[in-house]
Amino acid sequence: MMLRKLLINYPYFAAVILFAIGTVIVLTRSNVIKKLIGIHIIESAVFLMFVAAGNIRGGVPPILDQTRPGGVYVNPLPSALMLTGIVVSVSVSALALALVFRLYGAYGTLDARRIAEMRSEVRDR
Repeated sequence: MMLRKLLINYPYFAAVILFAIGTVIVLTRSNVIKKLIGIHIIESAVFLMFVAAGNIRGGVPPILDQTRPGGVYVNPLPSALMLTGIVVSVSVSALALALVFRLYGAYGTLDARRIAEMRSEVRDR
């Protein structure tokens, strides 16, 4: 029974697994690039969840078709919102990578713990 429900709702299950993987990466890795990758995995999980929520089993694309007057249409709004989210995500990624580049230039490392140590050493002086 539980396996059947899991197979029916596989997009939600995949989104939860991706979200968990991204969260573990963000919380356990000290490399800033790996943290960014974890954040992107979390974003992908959110995108998948929203698109899956807008899907209707047996639904057709939301294009008016005179041959099928009573058809059930898939909701296009979640997909449109997620396209906007993807564009914003790419912009934020570019900014984050520019900041990582500056961090490496200033500190010579991408290890978040080492950067925090260097900052505290400078602050204590």
